[in-house]
Amino acid sequence: MASTSSNESIKEGLAEMKSTLGQKKFQDVLANVDKELKLLKNTTLDIAFTGVSGAGKSSLVNAFRNIPDHEKGAAKTGVKETTQNPEKYPHPQFPELTLWDLPGIGTRAFKPKEYLEKVNFSRYDFFIIVASERFTENDTLLASEIRKMKKRFYFVRTKVDQAMEAERRKPGFSETQTLEEIRQYCLCNLREEGAVDPRVFLISSWHLNMYDFSLLQKTLADDLNDLKRPLLIMAMPAFSREHLQEKKAAMESLIWKKALLSCGVGAIPIPGLSLIFDIALLVDTMKDFCKAFGLDEDSLHNLAKRVGKPISVLRSAIKKSPMANKINPELVRSLMTTSVVVASAMVLEELADFIPVLGIVVGGVNSFATTFYMLKGFLQDAMEDAENVLAKATE
Repeated sequence: MASTSSNESIKEGLAEMKSTLGQKKFQDVLANVDKELKLLKNTTLDIAFTGVSGAGKSSLVNAFRNIPDHEKGAAKTGVKETTQNPEKYPHPQFPELTLWDLPGIGTRAFKPKEYLEKVNFSRYDFFIIVASERFTENDTLLASEIRKMKKRFYFVRTKVDQAMEAERRKPGFSETQTLEEIRQYCLCNLREEGAVDPRVFLISSWHLNMYDFSLLQKTLADDLNDLKRPLLIMAMPAFSREHLQEKKAAMESLIWKKALLSCGVGAIPIPGLSLIFDIALLVDTMKDFCKAFGLDEDSLHNLAKRVGKPISVLRSAIKKSPMANKINPELVRSLMTTSVVVASAMVLEELADFIPVLGIVVGGVNSFATTFYMLKGFLQDAMEDAENVLAKATE
């Protein structure tokens, strides 16, 4: 399952784990890891999208969920206001992340404080304020009120692809210059309306690999705490190798912790308990890895529609990993082959001088080694398949 490069990754991961654990008692470490993983599992993230009618906020909600407009379950789009009350749209693969499509803010009698109370302001982790041409006084009034309530907000200028296409027909067109002109125009609008040190992200909901979408993703992730950040990274669509690397790093940080849980159960002297626990843990974790990389039928279907290619073409790029819906206990048992057991010996060798320090019994060590090795190898294979799918999508 694992190559030489992934073997090196395994050694690096174990070294990081040993450094983190230091001289702590195993039971204390296990309790802390169990608590952290439960917190991560139960963490939710709620993102609110607001703006004037026709600004493209519903399309942006769909883009965040990697669902094309007009697909079943997509946020309703239209030039007229289609949202009268906050509409809830859970992420299809990671339902702990919820995108909220809020009513428009385009009326002259707009009162930001009343608006925020009406849409249940406290529910959201942050706000994305959307405009398709220029930002208005209402946008800055809303931003000011959000700031007073000590929450974050982000200005997003949508439909940049349409603006670029219109400008492209003019003589002497320069994409870089045109993008800068659009950005400065938006910043000027916001400053004129009283915004303090505004920052604007230029987005096309249909071309997420272009303009500022990756920068917006990174900014949102950087501004979140350690519990919410991994959820956003895992759920967001990836349109570059850098995005895939960020997802892989987020998942790698969980592997030794999951293996440590396996170790704790493996130390309990009840026949068959460790195997049952390990299989369930591996099934759930491998499914999450595949979903994060878009290696599931729904994600491939949506990507195929977005890039205009047959799903069979994208599916053909997946060589090593099963699709998320194919991962089950039978598959995991089949992966627990002699080769995995033998390769796990490498993990045991790396931990040999550390086992007496933690006081782990042999059964627990074997469970740790197998789980750690299998997840490391599976993640590497899924990463390679995700890179191949991305390459096919962008050909």
